[in-house]
Amino acid sequence: MYSAIGANKRNTFVIIGLFLVIIGGLGWLAGAVYQSNAIFYMAIVIAGFYALIQYFAAARLAIAMNGGQEIEKKDNPRLWRVVENLAITNGMPMPRVFVVSDPAPNAFATGRDPSHAYVCATTGLLDIMDDTELESVMAHEMGHVKNYDIRVMMIVFGLVSAIGILADMFMRMMWFRDDERDTPPALMIFGIVAAILAPIVAALIQLAVSRQREYLADATSAMTTRYPDGLISALKKLEQYGRPLKRQNSSTAHLFFSNPLKGGSLAALFSTHPPIPDRIKRLQEMGSKL
Repeated sequence: MYSAIGANKRNTFVIIGLFLVIIGGLGWLAGAVYQSNAIFYMAIVIAGFYALIQYFAAARLAIAMNGGQEIEKKDNPRLWRVVENLAITNGMPMPRVFVVSDPAPNAFATGRDPSHAYVCATTGLLDIMDDTELESVMAHEMGHVKNYDIRVMMIVFGLVSAIGILADMFMRMMWFRDDERDTPPALMIFGIVAAILAPIVAALIQLAVSRQREYLADATSAMTTRYPDGLISALKKLEQYGRPLKRQNSSTAHLFFSNPLKGGSLAALFSTHPPIPDRIKRLQEMGSKL
């Protein structure tokens, strides 16, 4: 478990490195096509600046996009006490607590570190989960905070968005260029293909990162509560009663406890969440060892 958390943190640098390679590659291609090194440096600066803005602003934006309303202890003592007890158990600061008025059972955590964390549950989750199941789900979300997944996903989200913007700019520059510079046709074709593929590759990296962190948060929940069966029961209920959120936001889907979007074979392939049966199987294997 602890080695997985350590690997999770080390992989953060590898992930960011991959994104920087993609961003640098797009900048280099644009610079080669326009025969200007300044474009390369400008791409790096733009991507870094955009990712920085996302790092500080994306958490509050995610809460607003999903209609989260901040609560105090008197507003929902049950949820508040669960989160408070988990924060004490993990030796973490108390995060800000939000509720989304939505019948779809779900939850998410966001923020840039444990001192600036937000946890959110839907009314649908509060309605169908018993106390043990609710504790397990919120322990999963607090696991994202504890493992610094919330920071990584904010950075990844910012970099994916930045790559999309740079690729779009590059394509527009290619199609609407009005100069007569002698650019080899092969380089132009390669540049166009790279600009098309870069956002797709970036999105696939994001999916892989998100799925692995869901597994790790499940394991963290089981370790925190010492009762994997609680999370297994919660996942089974989600499998039975789960539904898409009323607000469909693909940009924040990776934050949620379970996939908040409409299903389908293609959607499952590109889902930010591993299949529920796979999550249950891993928890059952973990439970046999506790």
